[in-house]
Amino acid sequence: MQRNEEYNKKVSSIILITSTLISIGLLLLSYNYVQAKKIVAYEYMNEKLKEKEQEIEKEVEVETKKIEIEEEKTPPAINENIDYKVGYLEIPKIGFRKELVDKDSEENNVEKNLFITNNSNYPDVEKGNLIIAGHSGTGYKAFFKNLYKLQKDDIAKVEYKGKTYIYKIVKIYEQRKKGTVAIYRDYEKTTLTLITCTKDNDQTQTIYISELISIE
Repeated sequence: MQRNEEYNKKVSSIILITSTLISIGLLLLSYNYVQAKKIVAYEYMNEKLKEKEQEIEKEVEVETKKIEIEEEKTPPAINENIDYKVGYLEIPKIGFRKELVDKDSEENNVEKNLFITNNSNYPDVEKGNLIIAGHSGTGYKAFFKNLYKLQKDDIAKVEYKGKTYIYKIVKIYEQRKKGTVAIYRDYEKTTLTLITCTKDNDQTQTIYISELISIE
C-alpha cells in the first residue's frame, strides 16, 4: 500500500514537472512569435521610410574635377566685349556678390568665374536646381573662400532676368573628393546648390543645399 502511494506521488511529480515545462515552452514560443512579428513589422516600416526618402531625395552625380584648389597670382584675361553674364549670386551674411556666367559660355569656368554645371537649371525653372561650384582656399579665384561661415537658415540670393530669387539653406554636408558630388535635395522644391572644397580639409568638399522661399 505504501509503495502505491509513493509511486502515485512520483507520477504526480513527473506530471507536474512535465506540465510546467510544457507551459514554459509555450510561453517561450509565444514570446518568440511576438518578437518575430515585431522584427518583421519594424523591417517593413523601415523599408517604407527608405522608399519615401528615395522619393524625396535623389542622388545626382555632379562632375567636380574642375574645382580642385589651385593658387595663381595673375588672373587670366577675360574678353570684356563678350556679354556672357546672366545674373548675380549674392550671400548677405558673408558680404558676397558676384556675377554668374551663362553655362554655355566659354567663360563658365572655375579658373575665371563661378562655375554653373551643365545639368543645372536656371532659377525660373520650377522644381529645378541651380548648381554652382567655386574655389575656396586663397588666391584670386577663391570666390567661395568664406562659404564655411554659412549655417542652416542663412540666405542666398540669385538675380536673374530682372527678378531676385531668395533661397534659405536647409542642408550642409561633406563628401570625399572622388570627381563627382552626390546632391541630396527635395525634388518637390526649387533649389540652389553651392559646392566648394572644405575649409582645412583637402580631402572633402562641402555641399550647401538651399530652397527657394520667395521671388522679388
